[in-house]
Amino acid sequence: MRNVLKTTALTATAAGLALTLAACSSDSSGASADPNKPLVVAASPTPHAQILKFVQDNLAAKAGLKLDIKEVSDYVTPNTSVQDGSADANYFQHQPYLDDFNKKNGTDVVSVETVHLEPLGVYSKKVKSITELKDGAQVAVPSDATNEGRALKLLADNNVITLKDGAGTTATVQDVTGNPKNLKFKELEAAQLPRSLDDVDAAVINGNYALGANLKPATDALVLEKAEGNPYANILAVKKGHESDPRVQKLAELLHSDEVKKYIDDNFQGAVIPAF
Repeated sequence: MRNVLKTTALTATAAGLALTLAACSSDSSGASADPNKPLVVAASPTPHAQILKFVQDNLAAKAGLKLDIKEVSDYVTPNTSVQDGSADANYFQHQPYLDDFNKKNGTDVVSVETVHLEPLGVYSKKVKSITELKDGAQVAVPSDATNEGRALKLLADNNVITLKDGAGTTATVQDVTGNPKNLKFKELEAAQLPRSLDDVDAAVINGNYALGANLKPATDALVLEKAEGNPYANILAVKKGHESDPRVQKLAELLHSDEVKKYIDDNFQGAVIPAF
């Protein structure tokens, strides 16, 4: 999912999409769902819908699965559609966002499987290794709460800084307890980070923004987040109680296939990496 999450959808767009989804969705739930009806999946256009389209075009028919992919540009409609039954599943978000959404909206959408990660990476035009950062170097990090915590954790995981015990995913620069190189942190909106590379010594950049700036995470990043066990891996999600829908189980299996792994590796230049 995009990393700067917006919690307010355009009302007209969301309402129109909800009507479209409602017209296409199955009313069945769980194990009793009709396996012959299309599985309606709400997904962000990139990379989620692209990955689903690959499954639809190359794997679904052989598995006996019919997919109806609904591209959604906001971050509210996919969960509300799953909650009200106008979509059977969604694929656009990570677990921390889903947990927060459920808490704020009283929904009970749950994860089925993790699929991919859009990793943060450290980039620089001035050094070729993170160990080459000099004393007092300026490092730009995302200013939004979710991504700043991720960025600082990435630096801590690579022994650049240490963080206060328990800082977790909401860590800020105030939680830095060890800073042997006396790094100076510059907090910027995530979308501005690629443009900051001429002005700072290094920047921690989200995968989607890196790709948009013609950076190739797999080769250009000094270090990248790891996918395995990462709480920010994007998930296939359904309304609680629908996890056993045979169509959902088929899709989950296909999303974890070798074919999908190869598709992700071949097409997203490290800006998207499999989390399975």
